[in-house]
Amino acid sequence: MGKRERQCFVMKCGGSTLAALPEVFFEDLCKLQEAGTIPVIVHGGGPAINELLEAMQIETEFVGGLRRTDERVLGVVEMVLGGQINKQIVRRIAKAGGRAIGLSGIDGGLIRAVPAANAHEVGLVGDVRDVDAAILHGIIDMGFMPVIAPLGIDEAGQHYNINADTAAGAVASRLGVPRMIVVTDVPGILKTIEGEKRVLPEVTVQEIEEMIASGEIYGGMIPKVRAAIQCIQGDVQEVVIVDGAEPRVLSRVLGGEALGTRIIKEG
Repeated sequence: MGKRERQCFVMKCGGSTLAALPEVFFEDLCKLQEAGTIPVIVHGGGPAINELLEAMQIETEFVGGLRRTDERVLGVVEMVLGGQINKQIVRRIAKAGGRAIGLSGIDGGLIRAVPAANAHEVGLVGDVRDVDAAILHGIIDMGFMPVIAPLGIDEAGQHYNINADTAAGAVASRLGVPRMIVVTDVPGILKTIEGEKRVLPEVTVQEIEEMIASGEIYGGMIPKVRAAIQCIQGDVQEVVIVDGAEPRVLSRVLGGEALGTRIIKEG
Protein backbone atom coordinates (compact mmCIF):
# COMPACT_ATOMS: atom_id res chain seq x y z
CA MET A 1 0.00 0.00 0.00
CA GLY A 2 1.48 3.37 -1.02
CA LYS A 3 2.04 6.18 1.41
CA ARG A 4 -0.63 8.36 -0.17
CA GLU A 5 -3.26 5.68 0.31
CA ARG A 6 -2.86 5.67 4.06
CA GLN A 7 -5.28 7.61 6.21
CA CYS A 8 -5.17 8.23 9.93
CA PHE A 9 -7.45 9.26 12.76
CA VAL A 10 -6.69 10.33 16.32
CA MET A 11 -8.09 8.44 19.28
CA LYS A 12 -7.78 9.58 22.89
CA CYS A 13 -8.28 7.17 25.75
CA GLY A 14 -7.65 7.26 29.48
CA GLY A 15 -5.21 4.71 30.85
CA SER A 16 -7.78 3.06 33.13
CA THR A 17 -10.31 2.80 30.28
CA LEU A 18 -7.71 1.23 27.98
CA ALA A 19 -6.82 -1.35 30.62
CA ALA A 20 -10.48 -2.40 30.82
CA LEU A 21 -11.15 -2.57 27.07
CA PRO A 22 -12.03 -6.02 25.66
CA GLU A 23 -9.78 -7.86 23.19
CA VAL A 24 -12.28 -7.21 20.38
CA PHE A 25 -11.54 -3.48 20.67
CA PHE A 26 -7.87 -4.08 19.84
CA GLU A 27 -8.84 -6.50 17.07
CA ASP A 28 -10.94 -3.71 15.57
CA LEU A 29 -7.94 -1.36 15.77
CA CYS A 30 -5.84 -3.90 13.92
CA LYS A 31 -8.44 -4.44 11.18
CA LEU A 32 -8.51 -0.69 10.57
CA GLN A 33 -4.72 -0.73 10.34
CA GLU A 34 -4.80 -3.61 7.83
CA ALA A 35 -7.32 -1.68 5.72
CA GLY A 36 -4.99 1.34 5.59
CA THR A 37 -6.63 3.56 8.23
CA ILE A 38 -3.96 4.04 10.87
CA PRO A 39 -5.03 4.94 14.43
CA VAL A 40 -2.92 7.54 16.23
CA ILE A 41 -3.46 6.90 19.95
CA VAL A 42 -2.91 9.44 22.72
CA HIS A 43 -3.39 7.96 26.19
CA GLY A 44 -3.59 9.04 29.79
CA GLY A 45 -2.87 7.14 32.98
CA GLY A 46 -4.07 9.10 36.00
CA PRO A 47 -5.17 6.23 38.27
CA ALA A 48 -1.91 4.30 37.74
CA ILE A 49 0.09 7.46 38.49
CA ASN A 50 -1.92 7.97 41.69
CA GLU A 51 -1.26 4.38 42.72
CA LEU A 52 2.52 4.63 42.30
CA LEU A 53 2.72 8.06 43.96
CA GLU A 54 0.84 6.62 46.94
CA ALA A 55 3.12 3.58 47.08
CA MET A 56 6.16 5.89 47.03
CA GLN A 57 4.51 8.14 49.64
CA ILE A 58 4.72 11.20 47.40
CA GLU A 59 1.91 13.66 48.00
CA THR A 60 0.04 15.03 45.01
CA GLU A 61 -2.86 17.40 44.48
CA PHE A 62 -4.83 18.90 41.61
CA VAL A 63 -5.23 22.57 40.77
CA GLY A 64 -8.03 23.30 38.32
CA GLY A 65 -7.95 19.74 37.02
CA LEU A 66 -4.16 19.71 36.50
CA ARG A 67 -1.79 17.66 38.64
CA ARG A 68 0.67 19.83 40.58
CA THR A 69 3.97 18.46 39.29
CA ASP A 70 7.44 18.85 40.83
CA GLU A 71 10.57 16.90 39.80
CA ARG A 72 9.67 13.86 41.95
CA VAL A 73 6.10 13.71 40.65
CA LEU A 74 7.34 14.21 37.08
CA GLY A 75 9.67 11.23 37.46
CA VAL A 76 6.71 9.03 38.43
CA VAL A 77 4.52 10.47 35.64
CA GLU A 78 7.22 9.65 33.06
CA MET A 79 7.70 6.16 34.47
CA VAL A 80 3.98 5.33 34.38
CA LEU A 81 2.97 7.07 31.13
CA GLY A 82 6.09 6.48 29.04
CA GLY A 83 6.77 3.04 30.47
CA GLN A 84 3.99 1.02 32.07
CA ILE A 85 0.86 2.28 30.28
CA ASN A 86 2.46 2.99 26.90
CA LYS A 87 4.03 -0.46 26.61
CA GLN A 88 0.90 -2.18 27.91
CA ILE A 89 -1.03 -0.68 24.98
CA VAL A 90 1.69 -1.66 22.48
CA ARG A 91 1.64 -5.23 23.85
CA ARG A 92 -2.14 -5.53 23.56
CA ILE A 93 -2.06 -4.27 19.97
CA ALA A 94 0.71 -6.75 19.12
CA LYS A 95 -1.26 -9.57 20.75
CA ALA A 96 -4.24 -8.70 18.52
CA GLY A 97 -2.01 -8.87 15.44
CA GLY A 98 -1.30 -5.16 14.97
CA ARG A 99 1.89 -3.12 14.65
CA ALA A 100 2.47 -0.21 17.00
CA ILE A 101 5.34 2.02 18.08
CA GLY A 102 5.13 3.51 21.55
CA LEU A 103 6.72 6.88 22.18
CA SER A 104 6.30 9.91 24.38
CA GLY A 105 6.12 13.55 23.40
CA ILE A 106 9.74 13.86 24.57
CA ASP A 107 11.06 11.44 21.92
CA GLY A 108 12.50 13.35 18.97
CA GLY A 109 10.95 16.52 20.38
CA LEU A 110 7.55 15.26 19.21
CA ILE A 111 5.60 17.56 21.55
CA ARG A 112 7.24 20.94 22.06
CA ALA A 113 6.02 22.46 25.29
CA VAL A 114 6.07 25.73 27.17
CA PRO A 115 5.25 26.19 30.86
CA ALA A 116 1.52 26.33 31.59
CA ALA A 117 0.09 29.82 32.11
CA ASN A 118 -0.39 29.02 35.80
CA ALA A 119 3.00 27.30 36.22
CA HIS A 120 3.46 29.10 39.56
CA GLU A 121 0.54 26.96 40.84
CA VAL A 122 1.01 23.66 38.97
CA GLY A 123 4.80 23.44 38.54
CA LEU A 124 6.16 21.36 35.66
CA VAL A 125 2.91 21.16 33.69
CA GLY A 126 3.22 22.27 30.10
CA ASP A 127 1.08 23.67 27.33
CA VAL A 128 1.70 22.45 23.78
CA ARG A 129 3.57 24.90 21.57
CA ASP A 130 3.93 22.57 18.58
CA VAL A 131 3.73 18.94 17.48
CA ASP A 132 6.28 17.56 14.99
CA ALA A 133 3.81 15.93 12.62
CA ALA A 134 6.67 14.67 10.40
CA ILE A 135 7.60 12.10 13.09
CA LEU A 136 4.03 10.78 13.16
CA HIS A 137 3.73 10.76 9.37
CA GLY A 138 6.97 8.75 9.22
CA ILE A 139 5.61 6.13 11.63
CA ILE A 140 2.24 6.07 9.82
CA ASP A 141 3.91 5.72 6.40
CA MET A 142 5.76 2.65 7.71
CA GLY A 143 2.37 1.16 8.61
CA PHE A 144 2.69 1.43 12.39
CA MET A 145 0.23 2.94 14.87
CA PRO A 146 1.85 5.69 16.97
CA VAL A 147 0.97 5.29 20.66
CA ILE A 148 1.77 8.58 22.39
CA ALA A 149 2.34 9.28 26.09
CA PRO A 150 1.46 12.94 26.82
CA LEU A 151 4.80 14.36 27.91
CA GLY A 152 6.55 17.39 26.41
CA ILE A 153 9.95 19.03 26.17
CA ASP A 154 11.04 22.65 25.76
CA GLU A 155 13.98 24.23 23.94
CA ALA A 156 16.18 23.95 27.04
CA GLY A 157 15.46 20.23 27.41
CA GLN A 158 13.10 20.55 30.40
CA HIS A 159 10.42 17.86 30.47
CA TYR A 160 6.77 18.60 31.21
CA ASN A 161 3.65 16.74 32.25
CA ILE A 162 0.99 17.46 29.59
CA ASN A 163 -2.74 16.97 30.09
CA ALA A 164 -3.69 14.02 27.84
CA ASP A 165 -6.73 15.79 26.36
CA THR A 166 -4.69 18.89 25.55
CA ALA A 167 -2.02 16.71 23.92
CA ALA A 168 -4.59 14.73 21.93
CA GLY A 169 -6.27 17.88 20.63
CA ALA A 170 -2.90 19.34 19.59
CA VAL A 171 -1.86 16.12 17.81
CA ALA A 172 -5.19 15.93 15.96
CA SER A 173 -5.02 19.60 14.98
CA ARG A 174 -1.41 19.36 13.75
CA LEU A 175 -2.24 16.25 11.70
CA GLY A 176 -5.20 18.13 10.21
CA VAL A 177 -7.75 15.58 11.40
CA PRO A 178 -11.26 17.11 11.42
CA ARG A 179 -12.72 14.57 13.87
CA MET A 180 -11.35 12.92 16.96
CA ILE A 181 -12.68 9.89 18.83
CA VAL A 182 -12.62 9.85 22.63
CA VAL A 183 -12.99 6.31 23.94
CA THR A 184 -14.41 6.11 27.45
CA ASP A 185 -16.58 3.90 29.65
CA VAL A 186 -19.90 5.68 29.02
CA PRO A 187 -22.20 5.51 25.96
CA GLY A 188 -22.09 9.30 25.46
CA ILE A 189 -23.56 12.39 27.10
CA LEU A 190 -26.80 11.45 28.84
CA LYS A 191 -29.82 13.71 29.30
CA THR A 192 -33.10 12.93 31.04
CA ILE A 193 -35.89 13.28 28.48
CA GLU A 194 -39.48 12.44 29.50
CA GLY A 195 -38.19 10.72 32.63
CA GLU A 196 -35.75 8.52 30.74
CA LYS A 197 -31.99 8.89 30.37
CA ARG A 198 -31.04 9.06 26.72
CA VAL A 199 -27.78 9.58 24.85
CA LEU A 200 -27.61 12.93 23.08
CA PRO A 201 -26.51 12.23 19.49
CA GLU A 202 -25.13 15.74 18.98
CA VAL A 203 -24.37 18.72 21.21
CA THR A 204 -22.46 21.99 20.85
CA VAL A 205 -19.77 23.26 23.21
CA GLN A 206 -22.13 26.06 24.29
CA GLU A 207 -24.94 23.58 25.04
CA ILE A 208 -22.57 21.52 27.19
CA GLU A 209 -21.65 24.56 29.28
CA GLU A 210 -25.36 25.35 29.71
CA MET A 211 -26.08 21.74 30.78
CA ILE A 212 -23.27 21.87 33.35
CA ALA A 213 -24.62 25.18 34.71
CA SER A 214 -28.16 23.76 34.95
CA GLY A 215 -27.00 20.54 36.62
CA GLU A 216 -28.09 18.28 33.75
CA ILE A 217 -24.45 17.23 33.37
CA TYR A 218 -23.04 16.48 36.80
CA GLY A 219 -20.53 14.43 38.80
CA GLY A 220 -18.04 12.30 36.91
CA MET A 221 -19.46 13.30 33.53
CA ILE A 222 -18.28 16.93 33.90
CA PRO A 223 -14.54 16.17 33.57
CA LYS A 224 -15.29 13.76 30.68
CA VAL A 225 -17.11 16.39 28.61
CA ARG A 226 -14.71 19.19 29.54
CA ALA A 227 -11.86 16.90 28.46
CA ALA A 228 -13.59 16.30 25.13
CA ILE A 229 -14.02 20.06 24.65
CA GLN A 230 -10.27 20.50 25.18
CA CYS A 231 -9.70 18.23 22.17
CA ILE A 232 -11.54 20.65 19.86
CA GLN A 233 -8.58 22.71 18.69
CA GLY A 234 -7.50 24.15 15.34
CA ASP A 235 -8.77 21.99 12.50
CA VAL A 236 -10.60 19.61 14.84
CA GLN A 237 -14.26 20.44 14.29
CA GLU A 238 -15.88 17.67 16.30
CA VAL A 239 -15.17 15.09 18.96
CA VAL A 240 -17.12 11.85 19.26
CA ILE A 241 -17.47 10.33 22.75
CA VAL A 242 -18.05 6.57 22.54
CA ASP A 243 -18.11 3.55 24.82
CA GLY A 244 -15.10 1.33 24.10
CA ALA A 245 -17.06 -1.77 25.12
CA GLU A 246 -19.42 -1.29 22.15
CA PRO A 247 -18.55 -3.96 19.51
CA ARG A 248 -16.42 -2.64 16.61
CA VAL A 249 -17.05 0.89 17.85
CA LEU A 250 -14.19 2.55 15.94
CA SER A 251 -15.00 0.94 12.60
CA ARG A 252 -18.65 1.81 13.00
CA VAL A 253 -18.01 5.48 13.88
CA LEU A 254 -15.51 5.87 11.04
CA GLY A 255 -18.02 4.19 8.74
CA GLY A 256 -20.55 6.92 9.51
CA GLU A 257 -22.75 5.15 12.05
CA ALA A 258 -24.28 7.48 14.65
CA LEU A 259 -22.85 6.17 17.92
CA GLY A 260 -22.21 8.00 21.16
CA THR A 261 -22.30 11.81 21.25
CA ARG A 262 -20.84 14.19 18.69
CA ILE A 263 -19.59 17.42 20.26
CA ILE A 264 -19.32 20.15 17.65
CA LYS A 265 -17.79 23.62 17.84
CA GLU A 266 -20.98 25.49 17.03
CA GLY A 267 -24.56 24.89 15.98
